[in-house]
Amino acid sequence: MRHYEIVLIVHPDQSEQVPAMLDRYRQMVSSRKGAIHRLEDWGRRQMTYPIQKLHKAHYVMMNIECDNETLLELEHAFKFNDAVLRHLTVSMTEAVTGPSVMMREEKSRPVAAADEPAKAAPAVVESAA
Repeated sequence: MRHYEIVLIVHPDQSEQVPAMLDRYRQMVSSRKGAIHRLEDWGRRQMTYPIQKLHKAHYVMMNIECDNETLLELEHAFKFNDAVLRHLTVSMTEAVTGPSVMMREEKSRPVAAADEPAKAAPAVVESAA
């Protein structure tokens, strides 16, 4: 069996259905004796360029180990699912289990400035002389 990395871009209106979609895809892989090594839900993000007049989409990434038949079945499911705007499948040499760069950035991102007390700007007072 070979290792693959799959990235899905899902329509933002279908974000609530992403967990059900992932369960269906996980079932496809595991029913044919495959394995999912990493499954990351990156959430709704801004896209670099619009697709179908959409500027944001829901991103999902998974690293799987499966045979060619299972991969073809998955890609067929992506192709005929209207919620999946784009998908990319990359063949990998080995299983990747650590967090992706996107998830590492999320964890290392500092706490929002809204949590810090606002600093008052110095007031400018004009005096009439």
